[in-house]
Amino acid sequence: MRRLLILGGLYGAMLFILPAGTDSSARVLLTFGFLILAAYSAGELAPTFGLPKIVGYMLGGLLFGPFALGIVESNDVKALGSVGQLAIALIAFLAGAELQWAELKARGRQLLTLTSIELLTTFIAVLLLLLALQSRIPFLQGLPLLEVVIFSCIFASITMIHSPAVTMAMLTETGSTSPYARTTLGVVLLADVVVVLVFSLVLAAARSLVPPEGAIGMGLGLMAWEIIGAVPIGVLLGLGVTLYLRYVRTELFLFAVLVAFFGEEVARIAHVETLLTLLVAGFVTQNLSGDAGTDLRHAMERAAAPIFVVFFALAGAKLDLAEVVRLWPLVVPIVLVRLAALFVGTRIGAKVARLPKEETADSWMGLVSQAGVAIGLVTVAAESYPAVAGEMRTMLLAIVAINETIGPILFRRALARNETTTTPATIPAGPAPAMEA
Repeated sequence: MRRLLILGGLYGAMLFILPAGTDSSARVLLTFGFLILAAYSAGELAPTFGLPKIVGYMLGGLLFGPFALGIVESNDVKALGSVGQLAIALIAFLAGAELQWAELKARGRQLLTLTSIELLTTFIAVLLLLLALQSRIPFLQGLPLLEVVIFSCIFASITMIHSPAVTMAMLTETGSTSPYARTTLGVVLLADVVVVLVFSLVLAAARSLVPPEGAIGMGLGLMAWEIIGAVPIGVLLGLGVTLYLRYVRTELFLFAVLVAFFGEEVARIAHVETLLTLLVAGFVTQNLSGDAGTDLRHAMERAAAPIFVVFFALAGAKLDLAEVVRLWPLVVPIVLVRLAALFVGTRIGAKVARLPKEETADSWMGLVSQAGVAIGLVTVAAESYPAVAGEMRTMLLAIVAINETIGPILFRRALARNETTTTPATIPAGPAPAMEA
């Protein structure tokens, strides 16, 4: 009840204040502050109804957005676009920082085999479904075959992603340390890297073959540099951050935000993929800095908290509720096909990787959730192709919201079924569960 009163009070205050203002920059700042408070309150209210907080943030943005109450207008959403760019940079760095070299060294080949097969199965299944339903999918209707395939590949590459934050939150909440839990966590973390790489390749190829409106198509050399060049740039950025942590190590809260801003700008200037650059930088920093890298990651999580709340709220504000209802008959089949692909892919991958059955019997149930990285990829894709952004974003965000809701429920059941020990285990720390990034 208290949260509902807070939301009602915020709504009333905005109705009173907004008519008195004329300065656009002041309105943007006011909207930013309002979204932090309103979306956070909605997120805190969500668990009461059995929903994850990220769904609450999105619902808060949807409620007060241009397609509902209209407190946050379309111009406000556009003006706050830089928040999305910063959030994506933070998400990418944190995702890379979650991947531990020791875990990769010990079980990397098996985990990579399982991860690759389940991701490939999901990609192919969703891609084939999109091509089969092309005539019914709004953003594919009436397009040449090449564009249909390109946009379907972008869409399918986003549906592959999992959620490290939800996985970490569930393991922390349940205290699970079973072989199943550790294997699922390894797959989720490794999948982050693989999906970002695949998405970057697909998007770079798309920009070359189907240049966005007003853009010039990239040659093969530039396309290759955008992907390959992100690795050395990311390594250099990670080394620079590592040196700071070794010899300075002060004001980590501000430095964390600076790293994201600086990394994003360096990637833009160098014409390399931002997501991949920051992901590599996060991996290098965490694995070379030890405890200092962990301190930086925690500082970045705290600094990112309000950014993530607004980012997810803005994602919700962009959702046209009427479009969501209209596209529902398409969204549900995609969700079901993805679930089936996860089930089949994990079974095949486990056999090929020769992993014990007790570690992988219910692996698919731990891979359903999607959250911040998925929304980040949705934003990148939408900004690259504004012409198809509306319907594509609506469908993808609806899919993410469903998976984010049912994923934790399925994973909790799988953990209960596979728990075999209560001995504490070392689990790589991830983004703050409250932010579910």
